[in-house]
Amino acid sequence: MAILANKDTKVICQGMTGAQASFHCEQAIAYGTQIVAGVTPGKGGIKHLSLPVYDTVARAAKETGADASLVFVPPRAAADAMIEAIDAEIPLVVCVTERVPVLDMVRVKRRLQDSDTRLIGPNSQGIITPEQCKIGIMPGHIHFPGKIGIASRSASLTYEAVGQCGRARLGQSSVVGIGGDPVYGLGFVECLELFLRDPETEGILLIGEIGGTAEEEAAAFIAAEKPKKPIAAYVAGLRAETGRRMGHAGTVNVFGKGAGAAKIEALKAAGVQVAPNAAEIGSTMRAALRG
Repeated sequence: MAILANKDTKVICQGMTGAQASFHCEQAIAYGTQIVAGVTPGKGGIKHLSLPVYDTVARAAKETGADASLVFVPPRAAADAMIEAIDAEIPLVVCVTERVPVLDMVRVKRRLQDSDTRLIGPNSQGIITPEQCKIGIMPGHIHFPGKIGIASRSASLTYEAVGQCGRARLGQSSVVGIGGDPVYGLGFVECLELFLRDPETEGILLIGEIGGTAEEEAAAFIAAEKPKKPIAAYVAGLRAETGRRMGHAGTVNVFGKGAGAAKIEALKAAGVQVAPNAAEIGSTMRAALRG
């Protein structure tokens, strides 16, 4: 099975007529994803990639029955695009846009609280259910179906983890990039809840980083729930200097808060097997499955 997205998911793309969105939508369509329409204000009525383009998300959803939206909108307008999708009651919104202003994301989070929409991102590579549906910018060919659910803050480390799992013959049920920004939608805890409920997911892999409290929150959830499914993790950034941002807006270790060592300690205390380095992510997941 899968979480959040599968072969039946119908996807619209906000900003589809842009160059990057066009490229990645073409890749998604070739992968088998049901991209059904685009949304670009002022371009409603045209065809792009042989698909209809609408002025609004509400109209696109009504006409196509879409239940997911991929947001490829520049940072200054990304929050309004996400809010438009939330107001249109799209169940799943995936935002790959980087550098969305933090205060804009506070507005988005507030709107999410009164909705049934699930948001992945921003600054996310998206979500993929191998050989069924990919909503985002990840390379589809490195993923293959299996029973490992992966949630990650880092796109590049996700691809490394997927590659290592593949070499260990561990396919994936679904892979979710929660994004590397300080304010975001779906987090580790929500992903854990979904993977634990999925009968086809037999093991879970978390890829974390310094900064924020997502890993500590995941550890607290695991400690409280005591799940039977094995969970492995890797935390990047152990050698990052205090107070320096390392790539992602959310990867900041400030005065001991969000330190990698503390995250690892919390995860280990909760019973999670933590990879000692990036080269051993796949073998650590395999060891966790063996118990």
